[in-house]
Amino acid sequence: MAPLPDPDLLRPETALPGRRLSELSEQAVRCTHGCCGASTTVTDGGDEYPVAVTHPDLAGLVSVQLCTGEGPIPAAEQGGAPVDSEDLLRDERWPAYRALALDSGVRSSVTLPFQRAGLTVTLTLFSFRPGALDDARHGPAQALGDLATASFVRDRHYRAALTELDQMGTALRTRPVVDQACGIVMHVLGCEADAAFSVLRRISQTTNRKLADVAAALVETKGRGLERELVSLAR
Repeated sequence: MAPLPDPDLLRPETALPGRRLSELSEQAVRCTHGCCGASTTVTDGGDEYPVAVTHPDLAGLVSVQLCTGEGPIPAAEQGGAPVDSEDLLRDERWPAYRALALDSGVRSSVTLPFQRAGLTVTLTLFSFRPGALDDARHGPAQALGDLATASFVRDRHYRAALTELDQMGTALRTRPVVDQACGIVMHVLGCEADAAFSVLRRISQTTNRKLADVAAALVETKGRGLERELVSLAR
């Protein structure tokens, strides 16, 4: 019977990619017969490319693929389908990866890609024996990868929601000051609220300062000495 997934894989608070990837790698090895180690990666197409391996010797196998753009990981990411090599001794694809794998004693591997909501997670299983991972793509590792990918997506949504809440909180805290500044501009220029806000925004853009900071400075001075500048910006 396959081990139950670690409860931490289900918690959005566990947002560190490295920890999630390590848990996925370790659990996949434990539940896959004939597997001697595993590596995992996650990317959203940006500059960050978190990686986890169950043994230091496997780090080089991942690194050579990311550096050369050749190997089962890039192939699985591009094709969106599992990529396996039943016997690297006879498989002549990806020379750099193949040479390093054989030097490490690895004879076979299978890379499972999981793509969802702009994220791509890969799980690569390694074996010292040829043909030992033929059933891996249909085993528990597939379910673990699906679960981990869903958790990564949920984590990203969770962090995006926190960022939005923080931005909303900042907006609510600064709104009274902005309203006061708009009132001052309306008094000086004799304009409507929308026009006053446009003036504040233009000052913010031209001086490369936050709108809230511009508003606070205007409220502090009550607009004194800024009449000509406000009039010129309103034109």
